[in-house]
Amino acid sequence: MSWQPELDDLERRRGLAARLGGPEKVARHRANGKLTVRERIDALLDPGSFREAGSIAGVAGYDASGQLVEFMPANAVTGHGLIAGRPVALCGDDFTVRGGANDGGLFEKLLYAERMAHELRMPLVRLVDGTGGGGSVKTIEKMGRTYVPAVPGWEFAVANLARVPVVGLALGSVAGLGAARVASSHYSMMVKGLSQVFTAGPPVVARVGEVLDKEELGGSHIHTRNGLVDDEVESEIEAFARTRQFLSCLPRNIDELAARGPSSDDRLRSDETLLTAIPRDARRVYKIRPIIEALVDSDSWFEMGRFWGRSCVTGLARLDGHSVAVIASDPMHHAGAWTAKSSEKITRFVDFAQTFHLPLVHLVDIPGFHIGLEAEQAATLRAGVRAMAAIYQASVPWCSVILRRAFGVAGASHQATGRFNMRFAWPSAEWGSLPIAGGLEAAYRAELDAAADRAQRLAEIEERLIALTSPIRSAEGFLIEEIIDPRTTRRRLCEFVDLAAPILRTGPSQFGLRP
Repeated sequence: MSWQPELDDLERRRGLAARLGGPEKVARHRANGKLTVRERIDALLDPGSFREAGSIAGVAGYDASGQLVEFMPANAVTGHGLIAGRPVALCGDDFTVRGGANDGGLFEKLLYAERMAHELRMPLVRLVDGTGGGGSVKTIEKMGRTYVPAVPGWEFAVANLARVPVVGLALGSVAGLGAARVASSHYSMMVKGLSQVFTAGPPVVARVGEVLDKEELGGSHIHTRNGLVDDEVESEIEAFARTRQFLSCLPRNIDELAARGPSSDDRLRSDETLLTAIPRDARRVYKIRPIIEALVDSDSWFEMGRFWGRSCVTGLARLDGHSVAVIASDPMHHAGAWTAKSSEKITRFVDFAQTFHLPLVHLVDIPGFHIGLEAEQAATLRAGVRAMAAIYQASVPWCSVILRRAFGVAGASHQATGRFNMRFAWPSAEWGSLPIAGGLEAAYRAELDAAADRAQRLAEIEERLIALTSPIRSAEGFLIEEIIDPRTTRRRLCEFVDLAAPILRTGPSQFGLRP
């Protein structure tokens, strides 16, 4: 009298669940260039590590004798597994079953993953391919009534942002609550040409007079430029690889510190290109990413949000094996000025670094806030002072390297002046309330108006003032701590993280991360 019959029945049901929405729907799904939810899980996790919860959850049909005659699995696959040997919670939508839309009863599978991540304090990965909400309008007829909108368990989605790393992958047409699950993450991605994200999809939008296809309404070319989603990738496989790399830089939760990784890169490495990286002509731009890559451990640079808020570059890297957060100005866009979008990007990224106890390196070339009519219409100053608040609230160790400019209120916010920070400057650095060229004529108007040759007097005054703007003059008054050879910057930054590592403290931030 064994229990083998029951075990056989379980295996039969698991086999039915493994068929997903059935051969025809799976074939149609693959014909659209998409992996199935179980193929995605296998590609993301360490081989053989996935442990499913609710493997036979779904809708079953029975005959008069109580025998199973049909079975449709739940359209969410939930469980936990390993990425590089570290545990993660995971929930993946199955688009082959009701388009990935969950009705009220099966929503518990989504909630299970959120709770698991929260209570067991492990990273969470969401593989989103559907609405993930309350189903379609057909649900009204099925229930015989409608309901007041609610999002059960959203408190866990909010709380997880302040507790564990969360990754949201949009892997198809994602709308409503599914889109919100992507946006409510620390790092999100879309697959170019395959993913679309909407508040509401084309049929709903068409009812208000805008007729657009899926790509026109919510393609990655929109949402990776407006900041709703961090990055776009060329394939699902690339999305999984980037997920693994992102999580490798972070601790399991806020009660741990990011593990120091192995590094074969010489901390004393010196790159000769840094000596000429900043042009002498202040009107010329330069590329910031080669500078970042010359300073951090080889192959460790992981940029986040490349296509939005582009006057600011943000990402993760390692210095002598230590995980660090990096902010850098990009003079290729708005001369590196803080725009409304880049200020929003800075706010979110500083909060992220604070949440997971990452030392922060800031490579500074800030001419000030973006100015002009467009900047005023975008409420740039409101977004800018919010970024300033994030910087001043942060308590993680902070090191600034002023590469070129630090002007105005935005430039003054390259670090929080009310606390200890390490700071260096390159010989190319200059600073002040505003650039000389921008304020010279206003400041010396009377003298210029009285001059016989206005242009000559203007040039004389400018030459005289430029001589006073040398960073060496500031160093004489200890207004800048140290001017360094650019080629020694890497060793200085490695020394900074060595000093910072012993004082890093775990636990919750004094404020929660704002999505």
